Amino acid sequence: MAIFSLQAVPSDGPGWLDLARRAEAAGFDTLFTADHPGSAASPFVSLAAAAAVTSTIGLGSYVSNAGVREPMLLASDVASLDLLSGGRARFGLGAGHTPAEWRAVGRERPDVAGRVRRCLAVAEAVRALLDGEEVTVDSPDLVLRGARLEAPRPVQRRIPFTLGTANSAMLRWAGAHADVVGLSGLGRTLPDGHRHDVRWREADIEAQLACVAAGAEGRAEPPVLESLVQHVVVTDDAEAAAAPTAERIGLSVAELLATPFVLIGTEDEIVAAVAAHRRRWGVTRFVVREDALDPLTPVLARLAA
Repeated sequence: MAIFSLQAVPSDGPGWLDLARRAEAAGFDTLFTADHPGSAASPFVSLAAAAAVTSTIGLGSYVSNAGVREPMLLASDVASLDLLSGGRARFGLGAGHTPAEWRAVGRERPDVAGRVRRCLAVAEAVRALLDGEEVTVDSPDLVLRGARLEAPRPVQRRIPFTLGTANSAMLRWAGAHADVVGLSGLGRTLPDGHRHDVRWREADIEAQLACVAAGAEGRAEPPVLESLVQHVVVTDDAEAAAAPTAERIGLSVAELLATPFVLIGTEDEIVAAVAAHRRRWGVTRFVVREDALDPLTPVLARLAA
């Protein structure tokens, strides 16, 4: 069965709480928030507020920025959210791509290799802290000395962990260690520090999945594959709706509609596309943006039937 989660960012208190209730009622598995210090609300404050008005929906950051978040504080935030939500926290992590966010905390954004090393070191440290271990790390990328999360302790024995990336080294690591691999399909960060090249061609996706499979070799249960969906449009004319995006990123309309990073078409066509992505790519989870909540609500009801 396909599982859908919603990523959103609060703009006001009442609206955020209403969104959390609506997402839960619609059948979304998890409510996620982005993590962009200085340009978006604090994810864990927002999620704790959502926890107070919901009872079943998962809650997590999608994804926390390993470049500017310290493991001790991040583990404490995730564990606190798990405690306050009664065991509904999710832990998502990424390497951090926005240069301004690094500079704001007094760091210069490293090259790709440096961001990968930092992210994986943070991932390992946070997982160990959540498991109750004492953590000491002394490297150019990360320093912790005798860190231990004594309280609060998470409610869940193991908080589900998502690593979001399209980087080959991180995909291999995620294949070996993550519960969920968040396929972003995003490549090089563009000069504005926010937008990206995309890696949505068939060969690109196959290469990313091959990295996950290589990392997962020998695991009894491989990680779940999840796609970050950039565009959702319910329409009777999928080709017309897809054409502007396809032209902008240099794909044919058919190529775009075949990727798991868009869901465009009638309700029937989107249901069929979700099934096709499972068969073709093994993708069973999808994260969509806030504007997809209402259009996808009837689709979720059909998928759950």
